[in-house]
Formats: sequence, C-alpha cells, structure tokens
Amino acid sequence: MFTKDIYINRRNQLRSDLKTERKDFKSGLILLPGNQDVSYNYQKNTYRFRQDSNFLYFFGLNKPNFMGVLDLDSGEDWLFADDFDMDDIIWMGDMPKVSELGASVGVIHTAPMSELQNMIAKAVDEGRRVHFCDPYRGKTRHQISQLIGFRYSSLKNFASKKLIAAIVKQREIKADYEIAEIEKACDIAYEMHTTAMKMAKHVGTYEYQIAGRVEGIAMEHGGTVSFPVICSVNGQTLHNHYHGNKITEGRMLVLDAGAELDNCYSSDITRTVPVGGKFNDRQKAIYEIVLAANMKAIEMCKPGIKYRDVHLIACLTIAEGLKKLGLMKGDMLKAVEHGAHALFFPHGLGHVMGLDVHDMENLGEDFVGYDDETKRAKEFGTAYLRFGKKLKEGFVLTVEPGCYFIPQLIKQWHNEHKFSEYINYEEVLKYLDFGGVRIEDDILITKDGCRVLGKPVPKTVADVEALMAS
Repeated sequence: MFTKDIYINRRNQLRSDLKTERKDFKSGLILLPGNQDVSYNYQKNTYRFRQDSNFLYFFGLNKPNFMGVLDLDSGEDWLFADDFDMDDIIWMGDMPKVSELGASVGVIHTAPMSELQNMIAKAVDEGRRVHFCDPYRGKTRHQISQLIGFRYSSLKNFASKKLIAAIVKQREIKADYEIAEIEKACDIAYEMHTTAMKMAKHVGTYEYQIAGRVEGIAMEHGGTVSFPVICSVNGQTLHNHYHGNKITEGRMLVLDAGAELDNCYSSDITRTVPVGGKFNDRQKAIYEIVLAANMKAIEMCKPGIKYRDVHLIACLTIAEGLKKLGLMKGDMLKAVEHGAHALFFPHGLGHVMGLDVHDMENLGEDFVGYDDETKRAKEFGTAYLRFGKKLKEGFVLTVEPGCYFIPQLIKQWHNEHKFSEYINYEEVLKYLDFGGVRIEDDILITKDGCRVLGKPVPKTVADVEALMAS
C-alpha cells in the first residue's frame, strides 16, 4: 500500500475527469466494487484472494467485501463494508475497523454494506447517473444489478464508457513509484527464469518440477505468479498449462511466467531454451529469427510510434528470416500485408502491464489498446494484437514475438493451398515436430525511447547456453 495522499490524489483526478462542467447538472456517483472471495470446491474453501485492480488503484485495500463510492457532486469518498464479528475473528483473526482502514487511505466516510443500497436508490430517484464498469465476475455483476435495478443480462449495456476512458487515461501512465514496483516483480522473474534454465539442462526432468519451482520462487518473495505458469516443450500451443511432459533432448522448453507482488504489481517474461543446454542448428536458426524480431521491436519503441507498426516490423523480421531458411518465399512485404506470416506468428506483439499482467483488459481490450485514430484489424493474426495505438512516455508493455509450428494449422492451410505463393509447404511440413519459440521482455516507454525493466534475463544464444552450463 502506498501513502494515503496517493489514493486521495488518484480519486480526485478521477472525479475531476468525470465531473461535468454544467452547474445545472448533477454528475452522479462512481461505483468501484472490490472483489469477494471465490470458492474453490466448496463455499468455505476459497482461492487466494485477488482484489479488483480498479478498487486497489483508487482505494488501496487488498481485502474482500468492500465497495467504494465517489460522489462527483459533493466531493465525498465512501467505503462500504461490514466490520468483523466474533465468528470472523475466530476463523480469520482480528482486522482493523472499516473506519480505521478507510482513514489509512484518506477516506473519512464509511458505512455498513447494508447502507449502500439506500445511497444508490436515492441517487437513482434523483436522476443522478451511477457510473460503473462492466463487471468481469458473476458475483459482482449480480451485486451491481441488484443495487441499481438493471437486469443481470443487460448490465453491460449500461456500463459507463466515460468512466472507463477516464480510468484508462489515468492508469496507463505509470508513476515512478509504480515503475519501481514493476521492476521488483521483474527482478523476481529473473530468478524464476534463470532457475528454470538451469533445471532444463537436466534431461528427464518433468515440466511440473520446473513449473512448481518457478511458482515457489514467486511465493518466496511474498506474492504469487501473475498468471498460471506456461511451461512446456510443446511451445506451439500458445497458452499451454499442461505440465506433465518429461523434457527430452532435441526439444525446446518455453517458460512464460511472471511474479505478482503482494500489492499486485506484475511482471511477464518469456524465454525459450534448449533441453540439455545446447541449441542444435535448427533450433538456433529459428531462435535467432525471433530474437532479431524482439530486439528490433524494442529498438523501435518510443513516444509517438504506433505499437501496431512495431508489431508489423516484428512480423516482417520473422517472415524475412523464414524466407532465408526456405520456409517462406516471394515478396515478404506483401506476405505480411496479406497475413501469410500469421501461420508462424498468429498473436500480437504485446500488451500493457501494471497492476494487472494484462493491464486493465477487464475494462475491454479496445478501450485500452485502441482509440479513434487506431482501430483493431480484422485479419487473422493482427486481430489478436491487444495494443495498437501510439506509445506514450510512462507506458509499460510487453514485447513478445514468437515463431510456432502448429501442426493442425499448418495442415489446414496446406490442404486449402492458402498463401501458397508465400509459404513453402514442402519445407514447413518438415517442422511439424519443432514446437515453438517465444521471447518476451517488459519495457518502459521513456522520453526518447524505451528501456527493458528488471535485471536482464539471458536471451542471446551464447548467454542462454552459458547460464545453463553454470
């Protein structure tokens, strides 16, 4: 938790961005729900609690069953929650009073949860707008629909686009103290990845042994992983959460993993390493194509550049590299323009990062990654680019190009003779057993360019092999 002045200033900025300039018009309320505990396999057995990031950003309290309200007209901030009773204390331990927690983040007005209904009902009766974001959890959706009186199924239609835009505007620019927290998470990820590299040298290890050690490192630092660990020799499956394979020589291990601190700031890094510690010629060739795309993309990133343009340069770099290997052919500029590269690189180059590992995407990807100037593409591959708009100083985002040989997709395109003017299927079919390569770093956009956050995780062929041999 930061100092209370930070949360006060954040709430005042949000209120300022939403408040109408018309003196004859009441602006209404902003409703910011916190998360509740989620049951694992029966009601009292819950997952590790994860607070809603908007609530955390504006109120700073990482505890369940809170609701925050900002009154746009009176300037008051409210916290609604119930104090612990003796039954709670017996099972969960003591907790400060809601009023004490409110004071710690600069909130004077607190009340039991039962009183929130009266405040919302009064606002609705007076014709005041209740601004809220479309909830991503069913319990919260039900809670808001009950409070405001909207049907559960139609709640999304009444979410405040003005509120969403104001939150994105505020949260997308990271303050220095936020960047410091993200760098802490990146440094933990360094330890996670270098440990995994050393473990991957040992042929016969199971993926779950590496994944478990990686997750344990995140927990050793007081937090957890920022998303379920991706650790697989079948790297052609982009989000592969199966960890049951024994790693064998000739395969490559993709580890996509990051740390989440106890305050929920996150990291997200990917490395791909050869099982046994040495790249063979085929692995090295594909790996260095992806590495070139990663480094060229990072070199391009600076304020004013559209991230979609950076993505397309990464696509072109991969396509040109594959052409040199004989896997693609023809004019690579046209190949990328038509989307032929997406057979090998079917996802976007990266996403913004911060309190959420995919920062603010619960608000809607298009609200976060696109704007009136930059619209999402519709073509296969580029359509998966989560973030395409112009970069600004203070943005934190991932750069994660990849090259994958997905047997089902290759066979489908081959049977359809799709992009046969650009793809040499006779050669590509020889790579059905290859897997995939992804290399991902977290970067901060600076005044004149960008910098990679955290202690550098080895990524050149020489550095990876040297680390694995250490």
